[in-house]
Amino acid sequence: MFTAPVILEEEADYMKHDRLTKKLIQEFFEEFIEAFFPNLHPHIDFSKVTFLEQEVYLDYINGRKKEIDVLAEVKLNHQDKILHIHTEAQSTREADFPERMFLYFSYLYAKHRKPIQPIAVLSYNRKKDEPTQFKIDTPTQEVLQFNFLQLHLKKKNWREYIESDNPAAAALLSQMGYEEHERVQVKLEFLRMITRMKIDPAKMEFLYGYFETYLKLNKEEEAQMMEQMENLPEEEKDMVMQLPNSYFERGKEEGIEEGIKKRNQEIALELIARGMPIDQIAEITELSKEDIKKLASE
Repeated sequence: MFTAPVILEEEADYMKHDRLTKKLIQEFFEEFIEAFFPNLHPHIDFSKVTFLEQEVYLDYINGRKKEIDVLAEVKLNHQDKILHIHTEAQSTREADFPERMFLYFSYLYAKHRKPIQPIAVLSYNRKKDEPTQFKIDTPTQEVLQFNFLQLHLKKKNWREYIESDNPAAAALLSQMGYEEHERVQVKLEFLRMITRMKIDPAKMEFLYGYFETYLKLNKEEEAQMMEQMENLPEEEKDMVMQLPNSYFERGKEEGIEEGIKKRNQEIALELIARGMPIDQIAEITELSKEDIKKLASE
């Protein structure tokens, strides 16, 4: 009786993570590839990138629909060839995930008939290496060996990225393999990174919001960070100190409540589409039943 709300909350958290990661990859696609797949980066003409409409894969065995996260169509450099890059974000471990990557690959290839580079982005804790292939064997031969690229964030050393001006790497510091006692330093290095970037305020706020979703300091840690800021060069300290005022403190008064409400409305719409009862949606999103009914009617 008491497990259902927990499961529903986990599902809502998964959808939130799914949505945030899709947006991050789409907003900073070239930077994402450059930071984490440098061997692939020089082959792609990033002036010609198109994100295809979200694909829905029907899992007939389990009777479920699954949305494919990000599918980008790119042109290869110095070649008149198209490549599809399928990126799937995974926040929980699934034993059959390599098989699912293969099923997505099969579905996308059957539909588009284009070469596909599959990429898995894993953000959960696990000490062992995760498989990056799916195989089918028979007694007489190896019928299939399907491979995909993998970015396991918890296995990444965050310190390796702090000298870069890469916005995708900056946001994903929040999910890399830092120790508990390093939380303050990770946040400070993130702030230093984004002050060096020449990106518009809306994207800056998104990066900050993404980071805070996964690594939010408590009051004591914030105080420690302020102390550490005193050791920065004066000009850099001034730039970092301006960030909360110019981007985020203003948002607390003007936009955060509205942003939370909008996010909860988006989650509610997805849960309505899945046929979840209004009482349970209200529990998860903290929206009123009247608001949810209105969303459903619209």
